[in-house]
Amino acid sequence: MVTFMYMPYVASAALTALFLLLFPSCYTMKQGAAFLGYLNRAVPLEKIETIGENEREFVAEVNRIRDFAMGELGLKQSKNYTKFVAIDRDYLAAIVSACSPVAFERHTWWFPVVGRVPYKGFFNGEDARKEADKLRQKNLDVWVRPVDAFSTLGFFRDPLYSYMTGYPVHRLADLIIHELVHATIYIKSDSAFNESLAEFIGKEGARRYIERYYGADSDEYRAIDAGNADNEAFVRFVQSIIQDLGAVYADEAASVEEKLARKAALIAAAQEDFAARYDELFETENYRGFSTMRINNAYLDLYRLYNEEDSYFEDLYTSMGRDLPAFIAAAKTWKGKNRVMR
Repeated sequence: MVTFMYMPYVASAALTALFLLLFPSCYTMKQGAAFLGYLNRAVPLEKIETIGENEREFVAEVNRIRDFAMGELGLKQSKNYTKFVAIDRDYLAAIVSACSPVAFERHTWWFPVVGRVPYKGFFNGEDARKEADKLRQKNLDVWVRPVDAFSTLGFFRDPLYSYMTGYPVHRLADLIIHELVHATIYIKSDSAFNESLAEFIGKEGARRYIERYYGADSDEYRAIDAGNADNEAFVRFVQSIIQDLGAVYADEAASVEEKLARKAALIAAAQEDFAARYDELFETENYRGFSTMRINNAYLDLYRLYNEEDSYFEDLYTSMGRDLPAFIAAAKTWKGKNRVMR
C-alpha cells in the first residue's frame, strides 16, 4: 500500500479522469476493470435508506444537492450520484503528479478523448508507488495523493462511496457540484481551465446551496465561510511561494545546483514563517501540517492547476451580477480560458 503524502484539504480533492476500456493498453484495462468492479457493486441510493437514520439523511441531502445543481444552477441533467458503493477505505484512487524540479513545467500523460492531463490515477496504491518511482528516476519532482472522486464525463453513471456519508454538508455539496461541472463543461487537453472552473463553481455552488437550504445565519453556513476563508489564506500563502520560486527558476545565470539550493532554502524559510504565524492566519487546524511537509514543485503545481493565479473567473462572475446560473450558461459556450466570450 502506498503511503500518501499529506495534502491539506482543499474543498473536494477531486479531479477529472477517464479510464477507457475501449483503448487496449495494460494501464487502461487494469484501471478500467477496477472501476467497473466498483460500478458493478453500486446499488441505487434508495436501497441504503433502510440501513439507518444517517443513511436516510445522506440520501435526502444528495438528492437535494443534485436537484439544486441540475435544476437551479443548470448543470447537465444526468443519473450521476444516484447509486452508492460500499468501500473499505476513505479514498477512491491514488493520483500521481510530476513536475520539473527547477521549473513549473508539468509532466503530462495523453489519453483518448480527454487528451493531455497532468495526473495519472490508480485504484491500487502499489501501482501508484511504482509509477512515482519511475518518474523520480527521471529526476522529476513527484507527488502522490488520494482523491475521493472523479468524473467520467458522462460516459458512466458516477456513483457515491460509503466514506462520503460522514462528510459535512458543504463538502458533500462542493464535491458533487464540482464533478457535475466536469460532466457539463470539459475542454480537451486544458486541465488548468477545467479544474480551476470546477473548483470555482463547486465552492460558489456549495455556498449558495447552504444559504438556500440552511440560511446565512446557520452553523452550516458559518462552517463553509470559515473553511473558505482559511482555504483562500492558504492558497495565497502557497502562491507567494510559487511566485518567489518562479523568480529563482527564471535566473538564467544560476546553475541547476544553485537553483535547487535556493529552492530548498526558500521553502524552509516559508514553512518556518508559516508555523510561526499559523494562529494569526487560520481559524481551523486544517493546514497546520504544511510546516513539516517535504513539499516540492509537483505539490505546489497542484495549486496552480486547481486555483487561479489571478481573479479571472471571480471578475467574470462579478461582471455578470454574481448570477451563478448565468455564469454556468455562459461557461458552456467557452472554449478555454484564453477564448472566453465576454
